[in-house]
Amino acid sequence: MSFGVENRVAIVTGGSSGIGLETVKLLLQGGAKVAWCGRNQARLEASLAEVKAAFPEVSSSDMLIVVADVLDRHSVEMMITKVVDHFGGIDFLINNAGQGKVATFEETQDEDWLGEVTLKYFGVLNPIKAALPYLEQSDVASITNVNSLLALKPERHMIATSAARAGLLNLSKTLAQEFAQRGVKGIRVNSILIGMVESGQWRRRYEDRSDRSKSWEEWIAGIAQERGIPMGRLGKAEEAARALLFLASPMSSYTTGSVIDVSGGFSREI
Repeated sequence: MSFGVENRVAIVTGGSSGIGLETVKLLLQGGAKVAWCGRNQARLEASLAEVKAAFPEVSSSDMLIVVADVLDRHSVEMMITKVVDHFGGIDFLINNAGQGKVATFEETQDEDWLGEVTLKYFGVLNPIKAALPYLEQSDVASITNVNSLLALKPERHMIATSAARAGLLNLSKTLAQEFAQRGVKGIRVNSILIGMVESGQWRRRYEDRSDRSKSWEEWIAGIAQERGIPMGRLGKAEEAARALLFLASPMSSYTTGSVIDVSGGFSREI
């Protein structure tokens, strides 16, 4: 099935691994031209080599990696300039960069609160501000934000992250209203809310497990059962990436200010 991304230009922040990298792959499979960024040059180059090996039929000119820190406005502006110089414009912006702070209220310092709000807000705002003039020129423009189920289902052991995630969800919905009539045909703004997704962090926990008799599949199934995930497993990065591709693409042309829950049924919010 074509998602209508052929020859369109996409930017994926935090694209060197995990959900970001899987999104890059899906976009390239669909015929898009893709730029992705990260803070680490070596990891970016490794991701580029992985993508080239996976898709030898895709032209190298359709791929671009850029070292950029989404919290550094100047760095982001330089990235956007490089993307436009290389591809000629921007159609889709996928904001994926980010991480969480594991801490209770007592353990969370003032700088942690500020750090989480700064990352969750400006990690999205800086790329949006820099890309906006080019998105306004596209007839299929979209912004898609990777958010967490914490936005609706806060966890006390991640109190600062939960609060910041809720704010990001509110911000995304507000921008959807403001941008709906902006540019050639409006700019759609949507989000995905991810639950527990397999990641390098979970792999490291698995390596440090006390019960060495369990396989990876058995171990994560136990985690899912303990947390009460109805589907009985953790999500995979590519499953989140598929939701991002749909929301970013013209396949969801009448969808804005919306969210897709990618949590295996863990959410019980209505």
